[in-house]
Amino acid sequence: MTDNDRCGVGRWAPGEQVLWRYRANAGDGFHICRPVTVVQDTDELLAAWMAPGTECVKPVLADGTPLHREPLATRYTKPRTVHRDRWFGAGVLKLARPGEPWSVWLFWEPDWTFRNWYVNLEEPQTRWSGGVDSEDHFLDLSVYEDGSWRWHDEDEFAQAQTVGLMDARQARSVREAGARAVEVIRGWGHPFCDGWQRWRPDPAWPVPALPADWDRMPAPAHVSS
Repeated sequence: MTDNDRCGVGRWAPGEQVLWRYRANAGDGFHICRPVTVVQDTDELLAAWMAPGTECVKPVLADGTPLHREPLATRYTKPRTVHRDRWFGAGVLKLARPGEPWSVWLFWEPDWTFRNWYVNLEEPQTRWSGGVDSEDHFLDLSVYEDGSWRWHDEDEFAQAQTVGLMDARQARSVREAGARAVEVIRGWGHPFCDGWQRWRPDPAWPVPALPADWDRMPAPAHVSS
């Protein structure tokens, strides 16, 4: 029995549209939602394409200020809301392996020159009928075709601990996950060795729409006996 069988969610076919969401850290509900098109969905990998111009949901401060413009000292303490906006720039291919505490995103320039992979440390994804859910863990890595890599957002990771969004135990777990990701990079394991940087989307795929109930809670999982 696969994990999908246990949670009552079957495999999605290439071209199906689902939601890729993140829960608010130490809060209720979802604050990031990105409609995506399924590229591949197997026991080993979920691959999904976020097309340019996709309408998404992202967190902003209550007065509408983008988070990156707020000083780090108050970025996680001021009241927030969510904002609907279009994804700016080239599209993003997102790859997630079941049970892994990160997903890997591929970025290109508008002319399809490959830019880099981005390792987003996060909770292993939970699948439901409408998509996948996770919670972001602040710390990330960029990976390049020459095998080099670097950390991102270590200041945000530290600040999240300072303001209580992440306790010491969870922070250690995230650091350990990051160390495992670095081992995969150094060994040039999946998905870096798989040639996804040469992948291209089907031009017939429409841009998925953001549903009005994008933040709906998944139905309780049905477990077969």
